[in-house]
Amino acid sequence: MAFEIPVKARFCETDALGHISNISYFIYLEEARTDFFAKLGFGGDINNWNIILASIKCDFVKQGHYNQQLIVLTEVSHIGNSSFQLVHEIKDAKSGELIAKGEASAVQFNFDTQKSEALSDDKRQKLEKYLVVEESHSGN
Repeated sequence: MAFEIPVKARFCETDALGHISNISYFIYLEEARTDFFAKLGFGGDINNWNIILASIKCDFVKQGHYNQQLIVLTEVSHIGNSSFQLVHEIKDAKSGELIAKGEASAVQFNFDTQKSEALSDDKRQKLEKYLVVEESHSGN
């Protein structure tokens, strides 16, 4: 099951070449991620926020343009002891055409000890609802 949010590409998110700027895709992924965390009950109180990013990447598949209606799909591809991997797809809302795809590694972090810590059983169960088996891309 994928978590989904709508996004509309704004003029300020485009670049001199007339398409969505590469940095804007990371903003869309952040919006999807924070909404996903809120749905799971992970990030309601910024003072108790304990999920941090270890890495993030985005592959640009097709050009996106100003005023384009997009959807961002978020799923969990892996759950470890203290971390989990999210996968995102950004698609055209009308055609379903893939525009970009991203990945993010998130870690449960204790700011007092400055170390990662194990995910709670509750968080693990919530993440498992969105867990997918990653397809083998074998060079594609």
